[in-house]
Amino acid sequence: MEAFLRAQSPIDLHLHSNVSDGTGSPTEVVREAHSAGVRTMALTDHDTTAGWDEASEECLRLGMTFIPGMEFTSRIEHGSIHILAYLFDPNYAPLVHELKKLQSDRENRLRQMTENVSADYDITWEHVLEQVSVSGKSVGRPHLADALVARGIISERSEAFSGILSKDGPYYVSQYALDPVSAVKLIRAAGGVPVMAHPTTKGRVAPMEYIDRLIEAGLGGYEIEHRENMEPGKTILRELCVERGLIITGSSDYHGTGKPNQPGENTTSPEMLARIIEQGTGSEPSYPE
Repeated sequence: MEAFLRAQSPIDLHLHSNVSDGTGSPTEVVREAHSAGVRTMALTDHDTTAGWDEASEECLRLGMTFIPGMEFTSRIEHGSIHILAYLFDPNYAPLVHELKKLQSDRENRLRQMTENVSADYDITWEHVLEQVSVSGKSVGRPHLADALVARGIISERSEAFSGILSKDGPYYVSQYALDPVSAVKLIRAAGGVPVMAHPTTKGRVAPMEYIDRLIEAGLGGYEIEHRENMEPGKTILRELCVERGLIITGSSDYHGTGKPNQPGENTTSPEMLARIIEQGTGSEPSYPE
């Protein structure tokens, strides 16, 4: 397996399409990854698997390996914690139920935030819907941000997150989600492998007693090589993964034009992906012939 994956490198396990908050279709994302040299990729849209079939088909056409994935939203206190889930069963009933709850709350939350922002800016729910072009799309703050850009209120999406739509701002509305420990247990119950996404974007890591709880619940590893992760958090987590036998991944978190991240800018080793494949029992990679 490792020899095959080595031949199918570079490996990027975190990319988004317009099924959630990326800007390109699953087919376009695969083509962009392939053009960047990536030969194994995971589509990890937020709280949805709707892009899997399309992405897998294009990967196979281009001779790439496709890893089914998703970025699952969890929450602790006032902050969202994202967990990358690989090779889980998309039809596992408790997971399907949770994803429906997340999607429903996501839309209600976005409507409320739009209403809050509209008190001070010329923006409506219809303007936001114009940015949601895919049926069954996982809507969220990026679509409100894109509507603000389209209306000429701000110049780019990132400006919204540091300003109008900031979590510390007056328009922000909290999102429903499971706590991270419960989310990890649910992903494992669905046969998946949970990997903590961009875990040290502020240079800090969770308290060790909480990390122990996550590992006990089934956390598989950490996405350490990510452009938003900071030192010394990366060093701490890298040492932790070695000591506790956890998986270390690296990836781009590509969103098309929504972020500066580019496919393949950080990658996962064949050895680490082989461990993910070995642990995942809910779905299977799609390998080229």
